[in-house]
Amino acid sequence: MKVRELPEQEARVGDVGELYGELAKRLEQIVRIGVRAPDPVIEDACQFAWSRLVHHSDRVHRDTTLPWLVKTATHEAFKQIRREGRELSLDAALDASGDAPLCQTAPGPDEMFAARERLAQVGRLPTRQQRLLWLQGLGFNYSEMAGRTGDTPRTVERQLLRAKRAVRGFELE
Repeated sequence: MKVRELPEQEARVGDVGELYGELAKRLEQIVRIGVRAPDPVIEDACQFAWSRLVHHSDRVHRDTTLPWLVKTATHEAFKQIRREGRELSLDAALDASGDAPLCQTAPGPDEMFAARERLAQVGRLPTRQQRLLWLQGLGFNYSEMAGRTGDTPRTVERQLLRAKRAVRGFELE
């Protein structure tokens, strides 16, 4: 008995939509058995395999489509599992933080302009007052600032009051 060889075009994957209808459920079942992973990982891996099949449909033979899809989906599932171990999931971070926000939103252009303007105002102050403002911004109290600068706590207090008055005066200009 002679086996009829298919022409090259017939041996290749033709309509991926038709194949999807035939093989999608079987593909998911096979990958689920071979890879112990949550359902979303399995589903994502299978969808990845289908997207790669669309891209490589000219190189995959129709009779080897299912094994090709299984291998591609399995590799992708394992890759996603490894990635989960390295990367923090946003959902997991939200669950862990409860109601606390993970990060604040970025300031808008107006806020950025105002912040840069305040920095420029601090830059116009005498060096002594600038230094004391920066130390206060870093969380030092008056006696710690006095110890660092060699001034008395009363001098530190006076210089900070002058600096703050001057910055407010710059804002009014």
